[in-house]
Amino acid sequence: MAETTEPEAPLAEPAVQAAEPVPAAAAPASDVAPFDWSRFALGGANARVVVEKTQSAAQTAVRVRAPLLDRPVNQAGEVSITRSRIESEVGQIKNSLGDLTENLERLRQQLRDIELQAETQMSSRLEAAKAASQSFDPLEFDRFTRFQEITRMMAESVNDVATVQRTLQRSLDSTEDELATQARLTRDLQDDLLRTRMVEFEGQSDRLYRVVRQAAKETGKQVRLDIVGGSIEIDRGVLDRMIGAFEHLLRNCVTHGIESPEARAAAHKDAAGTVLVSVTQEGNEVGIEFRDDGRGLDLQRIRAKGVAMGLIGADQDVGDAELANLIFTPGFSTAETVTELAGRGVGMDVVRSEVNAMGGRIETATAPGQGTSFKLVLPLTTAVTQVVMLRCGDATVAVPSTLIEIVRRASPEEIEQAYASGAYVLGDRPLPFFWLGALLQLSPAPTENAGRTRPVVVVRSAQQRVALHVDEVLGNQEVVVKNLGPQLSRLPGLAGMTLLASGSVALIYNPVALATLYGDTARAATLATLQGGTAPASPTEATPEPQVAAAPLVLVVDDSLTVRRVTQRLLVREGYRVALAKDGIDALEKLAEERPQVVLSDIEMPRMDGFDTVRNIRGDARLRDLPVIMITSRIAQKHRDYAAELGVDHYLGKPYSEDDLLALIGRYVATAATA
Repeated sequence: MAETTEPEAPLAEPAVQAAEPVPAAAAPASDVAPFDWSRFALGGANARVVVEKTQSAAQTAVRVRAPLLDRPVNQAGEVSITRSRIESEVGQIKNSLGDLTENLERLRQQLRDIELQAETQMSSRLEAAKAASQSFDPLEFDRFTRFQEITRMMAESVNDVATVQRTLQRSLDSTEDELATQARLTRDLQDDLLRTRMVEFEGQSDRLYRVVRQAAKETGKQVRLDIVGGSIEIDRGVLDRMIGAFEHLLRNCVTHGIESPEARAAAHKDAAGTVLVSVTQEGNEVGIEFRDDGRGLDLQRIRAKGVAMGLIGADQDVGDAELANLIFTPGFSTAETVTELAGRGVGMDVVRSEVNAMGGRIETATAPGQGTSFKLVLPLTTAVTQVVMLRCGDATVAVPSTLIEIVRRASPEEIEQAYASGAYVLGDRPLPFFWLGALLQLSPAPTENAGRTRPVVVVRSAQQRVALHVDEVLGNQEVVVKNLGPQLSRLPGLAGMTLLASGSVALIYNPVALATLYGDTARAATLATLQGGTAPASPTEATPEPQVAAAPLVLVVDDSLTVRRVTQRLLVREGYRVALAKDGIDALEKLAEERPQVVLSDIEMPRMDGFDTVRNIRGDARLRDLPVIMITSRIAQKHRDYAAELGVDHYLGKPYSEDDLLALIGRYVATAATA
């Protein structure tokens, strides 16, 4: 079986077969042999055309650069969008033609009534015609009035319009048939193009084996990696984006899951641990499970860490599934010491963010002494997907169909009770209940009350489920997903965007992620509006003020204007308030005005450097416990030691990872909120 190689592999490596074999035509009686497209394959970011001569025929393998392959895929998507628009316009023409047909029938009926009235008037004039001098008897020669002439001309015009209507109807029927054929051809073209983007999962096996081998060597453990279902093909874009998450899960399995050989021998296990990667295809989704046979998650330690971080209460009754989900919290780690592989508290939250951004979900299962399982359910391809269109107010948003569990109709009494309690009971389990417009910060409460029932959509992502109240469920449709770009890719809950047949843009959201971040604020705004009886505020007045007031403040101290602006944009995008200072003196003035939750400081600055700034902060009783993260290009050990003596909480060297910085800030903000 052929395998893909990593980008740095030589071009002589065989490529993954990405298209079904197409029989070659019979070779003509000449020196030129026919092409055999059975070796048409995708093999990485670079491309070459390799021709291998054989005695019977020449087999050609084509390797295409990724950007060149993405362009026809995007163009096929544009063709599909244009076809949808044409279908929509044809549908409008069909409706207009139906109205024309009804009006034409009504006009014919009215014209017959007029003709009948004209004939009646003609009979009533017979007596008057006899008294007049004329050469013909009225029964021998009809005298038509101008009124009768107009009715005859109207009848002819109606027949002409009817002829045009029949011609339009025939043309419309033919157009619909051609559109159906074009839709089938476009779908086939799109499927074939998407098939060229598919690569086998085992093409990344060498990379995954190397990750496990290195992690086992650094931890002194014996680990065996098995891959099942590696021949299943996945979209190259999905695989490239998620390979970092796969590597982190494997490192976690080796570092946190698999025990040392001594501990495994004491537990009557094989000295060599096993990590199983199982790939399965489920319809339009692919499931990738990472399972180890180690100790399993230490739920007691997770609970203690969650209590220490203020994530759960000390006396709160929390189930095993909820405790397991705590490992996805930014800054959460149960490792006692910080190493290259563990203890940084950064990783699992990034994995879940990547999975949610792809419109997938992650499921966790663990058993003490038997191991832990992480199952990632991802879309087979991100170019085309099925979504459910939801309307709340004037806004229409899309939710991936894979996240929709059920759509129900609830009575007004059930909706009122759900708003009052904040939970909607499905079966015997209460689910968090929200108005979708409040989660999207569009309107705090619903305004439409028509109908006897209200639609409620239950959305499921991993082990979390929420119930959403919407105005209308518009239905399911296939859409072409557009790339969000770097500006919008970090927005929480936003999974993608698409263009509808009307030409309008529809955003694709993960409501569970929105509920996790904005659920409390949205529920409070909804209750305040419903209980107060006030009209919903405009979108610009709905929730920004309380959000800005409640957002944690971060002070950025740096003498570089560019660094200050870049850091400010990053933090504002994540929902923080940001105060800027160009040196230590300016920072102390900002601290006198308002106490932030975290301070980010450089070292080398005019007037007052970062070390003096930290010394002044630690010398102030009001600011003595203020977390300080020092970000600098000075990474020598003596600088680190001096910063530690002054009381710097964390030391980051430039360049740093934005995800690491955000995880640190989130941890300190959570600690400050608990305190």
